[in-house]
Amino acid sequence: MSQQDRSAGWAAYYTQLRDRPPRKTALAALDRFGTPPDGALAIDLGCGDGRDVVEIVRRGWSVVAVDSEPTALQQLAARDMPGAERITPVLSRLEDVPLPLGVLWVNSSFAMPLCEPAKFHALWLRIAEELPAGGRFSGQWYGPRDSWVGREGMTFLSRKEAEHLLEGFEIEMFEEEEADRVTPRGNPKHWHIFHILARKR
Repeated sequence: MSQQDRSAGWAAYYTQLRDRPPRKTALAALDRFGTPPDGALAIDLGCGDGRDVVEIVRRGWSVVAVDSEPTALQQLAARDMPGAERITPVLSRLEDVPLPLGVLWVNSSFAMPLCEPAKFHALWLRIAEELPAGGRFSGQWYGPRDSWVGREGMTFLSRKEAEHLLEGFEIEMFEEEEADRVTPRGNPKHWHIFHILARKR
C-alpha cells in the first residue's frame, strides 16, 4: 500500500470516529482528578485525531499527544477548540516516546495492545516506574479471546496477567468486556477488552 493510500485510509477512519465522545476510561480519570493542579500534564499515547485530547484540554490539562500516523496529528491540529496551545503533538510510535518530566497521567485508549509483547511490557514498566504517587493510567488492554489474537505485533493478556501488571496501583476501574461488533472500518470482530483506570500508590 502506498503512503498516499495509507493516509487516505486513516483519514476515512478518523472521519468515522470524529464525533464520538471521549472514552469512558478517560472521562473517569478526569472525574477522579477533579480540578487539575496548575501545569498538570498528561500524555496521550496513540491519541488518534484527539477524541480524548479535546476533553482533557477542555478540563484544564496540558497534553503531549503521541501518534505514529501523520494524518491523526493533522486532524488533531485542524480541530477548532480553546486551549489548543496546550497540546504538544509528537509523531512517533507510542512505545518509543519517553514520558515527559512531570507527567501526572498516562492515557492510552485502545493503543497499547498495538505494541508487540516485549515493547508493551517495557513501556508498561516505564509507566509504572515513572508515574508519581497519585498519578494515573487509563486505557484499554486486550484479552486472550479477542478475535485479533495471533496478529503479529500485538499484545494480549489474560485477566490474571493484567492484574499482575497493575500491582502497585489502586484499581479504580477494571471492567472486562466481550462483545461481537464491527470495527470503525466496518469489519466484524469479537472484542475482549479490559477497561482500566488505576492510580499509583
